[in-house]
Amino acid sequence: MVHESGFAESSAPSFAESSAEARGRQPAREVSRRGVLGVGLSAAFASVSGGLALGASPAAAAPVTGVTSNAAANCPAPDPATPKRQFRAVWIASVANIDWPSRPGLSVAEQQAEYHALLDDAERNRFNTVVVQVRPTADAFWPSPYEPWSAWLTGTQGRDPGYDPLEFAVREAHARNLEFHAWFNPYRVSMGTDPSVLTPDHPARVHPDWIVAYGAKLYYNPGIPQVRRFVEDAIMDAVRRYDIDGVHFDDYFYPYPSGTKPFDDDATYEQYGDGFPDKASWRRHNIDLLIQELGARIKDAKPWVKFGISPFAVWRNQATDPEGSATTAGVQTYDDLAADTRKWVREEWIDYIVPQVYWSIGFAPADYAVLIPWWSEQVAGTNVQLFIGQATYKVGTSTQSPEWSDPNEMSRHLTFNRDYPEVLGDVYFSAKDVRANRLEHMNIVLAEHYTRPALIPVAEQLGGHAPAQPVLSAAEPVADGVRLSWVSRPANGLGATSYAVYRFDGRVTVGTCDLADAHGLVATVRDTGSGRQTFVDTSASKGRTYTYVVTALDRIQHESEPSRSRTVRR
Repeated sequence: MVHESGFAESSAPSFAESSAEARGRQPAREVSRRGVLGVGLSAAFASVSGGLALGASPAAAAPVTGVTSNAAANCPAPDPATPKRQFRAVWIASVANIDWPSRPGLSVAEQQAEYHALLDDAERNRFNTVVVQVRPTADAFWPSPYEPWSAWLTGTQGRDPGYDPLEFAVREAHARNLEFHAWFNPYRVSMGTDPSVLTPDHPARVHPDWIVAYGAKLYYNPGIPQVRRFVEDAIMDAVRRYDIDGVHFDDYFYPYPSGTKPFDDDATYEQYGDGFPDKASWRRHNIDLLIQELGARIKDAKPWVKFGISPFAVWRNQATDPEGSATTAGVQTYDDLAADTRKWVREEWIDYIVPQVYWSIGFAPADYAVLIPWWSEQVAGTNVQLFIGQATYKVGTSTQSPEWSDPNEMSRHLTFNRDYPEVLGDVYFSAKDVRANRLEHMNIVLAEHYTRPALIPVAEQLGGHAPAQPVLSAAEPVADGVRLSWVSRPANGLGATSYAVYRFDGRVTVGTCDLADAHGLVATVRDTGSGRQTFVDTSASKGRTYTYVVTALDRIQHESEPSRSRTVRR
């Protein structure tokens, strides 16, 4: 990612001054409708009418069913400060031991304790997803038949760490009902240029014609078809073998420009470039094929697994292309990285996009207030969800522009997003900076935006349907709170993956409007597989009366009708 290189706004040579006219510009929003992606959906996840159809509690005169919108139920508008659905994630980077493990060579117990602490942080910040880097440099955080064990684990590439980090990381995230998105870097082979540091059986040494040294690193050559297939195969091994929820790429495709020496793929272009008007078009085609093919292979293997990409936030500047953003970035993904990120959205080859909008509001060369509406316009009318990459690493850092010395800058970003309904959440780089909480900026985000948990937005193109209504059998006071017990019932052969627990003050009737936002949402809980579930609400206060309902969610986050309510006094 750009953030791995420590890019700073205040001194970035790749940016030039933009006109005052560009600041704060909000482009007109044109919606182009596209069909639903249906690649490889299995019968188990065939699309059916789903969504939330809420019922009233037993105290109501009659259940309210079939209502799926606030307007239809004549409800007041949901509170924007407590959205019911919002993607909230953190990047956990392993390359160069940025986040986890904190250094190579830790014992199994130490590595696992560090990961648990990062999950503690995610829960504390009311996140619902972790994005964990598991293939940082053509290596693996699992026993891959394609590539060696990562040196970032043990300090020695190819050395078995003594356990399966990917299996462990997925299992522990799911135990806390956090989605797990496995983050892969497709083409980076090494952080240096000496192939001899790689294991003797490393594919880059077995196939030295596959690699190119550039910018003090080694890369696989994206123009070689065998390389593309190999990269896809290595990733698909993890998709098939592990219970991941998403496959994630960041912004590394063809490498960022470095110095005056070009990326040496002239011979490859000569061999494979027939029919293309120039090398740039051929390069974009190579990356297009990777995205299109991998997306289709993921859906064919596991239709519910999302494919998401987090690119550098500038597709093209308006001066280069009238359809670009009103920015003056020195890097443009279309031109410099051969990454036509806008095309991937329009073709719906991906399920979500997370542009790294790593600049402050009012930063003239690349204004946050310019890029958010531009990206909102790109996803409008498509099945591609939009989340925003947030530069937590810049807050309170002296090398950045003055705006990042304001503890409220990050919170202002999230407030700005509320005016753009296409923005469905945020991802923070990176875990160590979230933990650092410089200027207490994450405390402000929690207080102003994340006061309640949030469900993950539904990606309808992935299929699935709402599970059956759970049966809330008991709510009873216990020493440390209120214990709820419920039974889940499979529907059409499929059970729930998780549950949402709602709590309301007093002895009340719970209706449709009460579940329109997250003001009553207490927690989400992973299904145990036993059919019977329990949860202790430790935040319930003594001497208070509460009414609870529970809903069930499938793997895609379709929500069932709520259970009948239970009222209890603690």
